[in-house]
Amino acid sequence: MRAHLRTGGVSETVIDDAVLILSELLSNACKHGRPLGDAPAGDGDVRAAWRVDPRGRLIVEVTDGGGPTRPAPATPSVTAHGGRGLNIITALSDDWGVRDDIRGEVTVWVVVNDDVHDPDAGARHGGFATRVTAPAVAAMAELDFTDVFDELD
Repeated sequence: MRAHLRTGGVSETVIDDAVLILSELLSNACKHGRPLGDAPAGDGDVRAAWRVDPRGRLIVEVTDGGGPTRPAPATPSVTAHGGRGLNIITALSDDWGVRDDIRGEVTVWVVVNDDVHDPDAGARHGGFATRVTAPAVAAMAELDFTDVFDELD
């Protein structure tokens, strides 16, 4: 995906978002969806696709055999180990939804970016995950690890 989008001139920021979104969609398909076709669980396939349409929208899709419920963002607890994937997709994308395809197939589609040809494409997410730098341990006077280790001798 990365190489294909780079050759199409898509910005690295948009590519990073697309790769993360594809990963989330594939994880959800494997965890919650049934395989395509009549294969028993665990033996089937899911289908992934991405394209830049004529309007310049980058669209990522993952198709599986459907599941017991429709994909919907969850509200996980702070300590939950999962349930944030569609919330991440909502935050990173311009739009997403679910489409019922031929009988037994469900596609989750995501418009990663409305116009990948815009020179500022992806810039709106620049502050989404701001790096927070903690003070160096040496800068915290109340923590003096050398004293603790000296006592171990």
